[in-house]
Amino acid sequence: MNEPLKENKMGVMPVNKLLVSMAVPMILSMLMQAMYNIVDSIFVGRFDQNALSAVTMAFPAQSLMIAIAAGTGVGVNSLLSYSLGRKDSVSANKAATHGIFLAFCAAIMFLVLGLFFSEPFYRWQISAKEWNENPDACRAIIAYGKDYLGVVTMFSLGIYMQVTLERLLQSTGKTFYAMITQTTGAIINIFLDYIFVFGKCGLPAMGAKGAAIATVIGQWIAMTMAFVLNVKKNREISLSFKGFRVDGTVVKTIYRVGFPSIIMQAISSVVTFTLNKLLNGFSQVAVNAFGIYFKLQSFIFMPVFGLNNGMVPIIAYNYGARHKKRIFDTMKLSYLIAGSIMAVGMVVFLVFPRPLLSMFCKPEALDDLARYGVPCLRLISLHFIVAAFSIITISVLQALGNGLYSMIVSICRQLVILLPVALFMGLVLKNIDLVWLSYPIAEIASASMCVFFLIRIYRKDLKKLPE
Repeated sequence: MNEPLKENKMGVMPVNKLLVSMAVPMILSMLMQAMYNIVDSIFVGRFDQNALSAVTMAFPAQSLMIAIAAGTGVGVNSLLSYSLGRKDSVSANKAATHGIFLAFCAAIMFLVLGLFFSEPFYRWQISAKEWNENPDACRAIIAYGKDYLGVVTMFSLGIYMQVTLERLLQSTGKTFYAMITQTTGAIINIFLDYIFVFGKCGLPAMGAKGAAIATVIGQWIAMTMAFVLNVKKNREISLSFKGFRVDGTVVKTIYRVGFPSIIMQAISSVVTFTLNKLLNGFSQVAVNAFGIYFKLQSFIFMPVFGLNNGMVPIIAYNYGARHKKRIFDTMKLSYLIAGSIMAVGMVVFLVFPRPLLSMFCKPEALDDLARYGVPCLRLISLHFIVAAFSIITISVLQALGNGLYSMIVSICRQLVILLPVALFMGLVLKNIDLVWLSYPIAEIASASMCVFFLIRIYRKDLKKLPE
């Protein structure tokens, strides 16, 4: 029989100290993940620019995978933290076991997709212009892509279980253990990347396929570690599946919060896919520049997402415990930290675009890459500080159980503003530099909507909480 839960540190520890203790491990682990993403593309880019194109064009599919994993994790995290705040151990355990079950379901789905849709996925992104001008390069990209995407989708159970199990650790305040699993997986990825991509230690050079193999090995090792840590260290939940039956109410509750997050990131996959197609009409090098931007910006955005991962359970817990002041103190500190991180990132992108691009190609290819890459990095980075506000606000809305508002903001930002503006700039005005400006334009609109919904939530829910 489950004993009543004792007060968790998320309800009593001073907010400044609590957010730092929760978020810093996640920020460090996210930085390591971002470092892996960058190093992965550096190795592949120096192996072959066509291989880099294949990895870049795989991003929408991988983003969709992560969208489902992270979105489900957001729902599990919110329900579990809320249950802990209410001292409801039964609901907390149900949230944990259903999260693992849903991770298995998602992995099976992508196993099927990887088997049958990898090649069409690449063919859809390559323009007729590129086929006519560089048919050999197009065929090479598809060959590399089938190898890369086939591996990461067929063995996606690693990433789904890793994300879910790490969310369970985060939900109970054990972010240090989540940092250990993420960091270990990323370090293994980086180490194996070099060996598999270039063919070291007696192995053949495998290029893009080697990068994929290194990725899934790192994910599966991190998954195993996260499972062991949950069983051994996470005493606030039980992962017993004895007598397990799918509870539709629990699944519905998880996806009431998590599904909007999935939609938000899935829309990002659709937008990136479409922009790859648009940019391919200018040059395949433009697609590579765009992909490099995403790799580099992850080093700026990932720490903010790590901050979010530490912030969400604190707000969800204190919302369940009805602690109004702790909710607002957490929000204020999160805005300050996120804005500072993004400001530093914007300065780096504005001042050092060419040195950043030089890491991803051989010296003789830098001028061609810089032609598209320098304007890309400088113009898109103008939205970083505004994005900090939007990212934190969207996560606050999710933590308070209002994921629908987050979904509305994301849909309007990307489908109503970003994509139409980018297509107009590229197809009508035929100016690729103006395509990059679609990001700052969309972010300003997104921040305005976030302000509206934040005020609405305050008046509807937060204002009623006791001081």
